[in-house]
Amino acid sequence: MTSKGNTECFVYITLPGQTEAVTAGRFQLAKDRRGNALGRFVYGKSYLSRGDAVAIDPVELKLSGETYETGRLNGVFGALRDAGPDYWGRRVIEKHAGVPQLGELDCLLNSADDRAGALGFGLGQQPPSPRRKFNKTLELAKLQEIAEALMREEDVKTEEAAQVQDLMLLGTSMGGARPKAVVEDDDGLWIAKFNRPDDRWNNTRVERAILELAKACGLRVVESRVTTVAAKDVLLVKRFDRTKTDKGYMRSRMISGLTVLRAEEAVEMRDRWSYVLMAEEMRRVTQEPEKDAKELFQRMTFNALISNLDDHPRNHALVAKEREWQLSPAYDLTPSPVISQEHRDLALEVGDQGRFANAKNVLSQHARFLLDAEEAKAIVSSMTEQVRASWYDVVRGQGVSEKDAETIKGAFVYPGFLT
Repeated sequence: MTSKGNTECFVYITLPGQTEAVTAGRFQLAKDRRGNALGRFVYGKSYLSRGDAVAIDPVELKLSGETYETGRLNGVFGALRDAGPDYWGRRVIEKHAGVPQLGELDCLLNSADDRAGALGFGLGQQPPSPRRKFNKTLELAKLQEIAEALMREEDVKTEEAAQVQDLMLLGTSMGGARPKAVVEDDDGLWIAKFNRPDDRWNNTRVERAILELAKACGLRVVESRVTTVAAKDVLLVKRFDRTKTDKGYMRSRMISGLTVLRAEEAVEMRDRWSYVLMAEEMRRVTQEPEKDAKELFQRMTFNALISNLDDHPRNHALVAKEREWQLSPAYDLTPSPVISQEHRDLALEVGDQGRFANAKNVLSQHARFLLDAEEAKAIVSSMTEQVRASWYDVVRGQGVSEKDAETIKGAFVYPGFLT
């Protein structure tokens, strides 16, 4: 655990097809003339001279010798912040460090070795050797016990510090503020997501069911399964940013939708939170823009159909296994059966009527997703019928109780979607 207050670090990257990291450049966190956070990043000359060098991020940190600067996200470039801890990870790091709040750079330095994407951070010019120590799926009961203790704000005993450290998952992307951990089995790495005591329904089984429903609607989704440990359900989500080999894990680069949009998280600065803008920004950098734009349109439609009102930019990502980027599989899909039957808003803007989760609004900007009017209408119609006809059978088939199915039924194809 490094001390609080670091102002610069080296940034490491695992290149496509490799399992060991190299040094990509240096990041510095400073202040501008007004005292606001200012981040600077420069690629190393030796890295730029490599024939296999790739950009950390095709949006803000393109491969060049210039010095990049940003004042967004407390001075941390989006691609670097994406490799940092989410809400749950920060909570675990700060509890383990014994401080109420760590700085941005210290959170990066103190985050788990197996963070999301292909980046790493350190104070040494050369990357440290990977620790390659993962929890095993058979340890889920112990991990669940520690997660529940942390949720109850209880102190975790000193001898369990290693396991607390193992709970840190830096997922930009996969899981939001839910307690979780990285676990490993013979097939590779998974994210284990645990239920919370304040959940209104069995979240692990519902989320698994919604992923299956999305697949039935034609979306690409993460691989997942539910396992029961000590009479408690745990959702396992396969990591799509890792590929297991005999020499270790190859890592895919990954950036969140927030980084793609060059947006801020603060409520008062969410003017760029938009599916339409995301489609246009993706088209500039992905290998198959028409395919990815259509997939994003389908995902937007599906989120409206299931009232997934938490579809914020970090629940979308671009991923690059090789040199080229593409839209990642869908993940973190959850229904929100709110009371209103006439009007529900997604987190991202949908069309001409803003965030309104409505079929007409979904279709209003179809051309920006590279779809003609008839194709867009066919997608919305087909997905509407699929969700309406099959949601109940899918959720019950995934072990969701009748009581929970009744609780969430108001999320699907609510009346306002079709008005």
